[in-house]
Amino acid sequence: MVNLAINDYVGISFWVISIALLATTVFLLVERKNAKEKWKTPITVSAIVTGIAASHYFYMRKLWVNTHNSPVIYRYIDWILTVPLQIIEFYLILLVVKNIPIKIFYKLLMSSILMIVFGFMGETGIINRNLGFILGFIAWVYLIYEIFYGELSKIKDKTEDPSVIFAFDSLKWIITLGWSIYPLGYLMNKVNMNILYNIGDLVNKILFGLIIWYAGKKLNHRNHNIIK
Repeated sequence: MVNLAINDYVGISFWVISIALLATTVFLLVERKNAKEKWKTPITVSAIVTGIAASHYFYMRKLWVNTHNSPVIYRYIDWILTVPLQIIEFYLILLVVKNIPIKIFYKLLMSSILMIVFGFMGETGIINRNLGFILGFIAWVYLIYEIFYGELSKIKDKTEDPSVIFAFDSLKWIITLGWSIYPLGYLMNKVNMNILYNIGDLVNKILFGLIIWYAGKKLNHRNHNIIK
């Protein structure tokens, strides 16, 4: 195996995030038992997301350090598994306080899958790169609309649970601002693309999971103590 060069900033970013994702996975699985019962599923899904991502990053970092080729196929396999799970978290968070129509689940699932599929097709040349970007961007904008103004948002506005409100409102800004890193990376050259993608995953996967953990454990425990 080729040693990691001190000036290989992309390779360094792959190593940092692979370890950080693994550590976050262990942390969420350990802390899951301390959360309220209804929050255990969202926390478990967050651990699955970081666990899947960590396993792919171990492959991607090896590929990059050895060949300096972009790990496109590994990255999109990761995203097609983890991105829909993250979007579905909005559905699971609201399930903590209210039953949600199953149609919302499928709308979120299909939109998130289409976003990744179009990006993959554009980045690999299956369709025109710009067309893939535009179609994936449209799917992303639809998700933002649904989360800010659609049925999910209306359901969230009816709840008075501060932990649910905190988690939903925090995560919707990650989907909006944090995920804006990916279309920027899509338009960059190979080196800058991979750095931005790695920073995006570091922020969006790890912070995403920690927000859900905080809402499920810290806020719920604080509210319980106030009530007592």
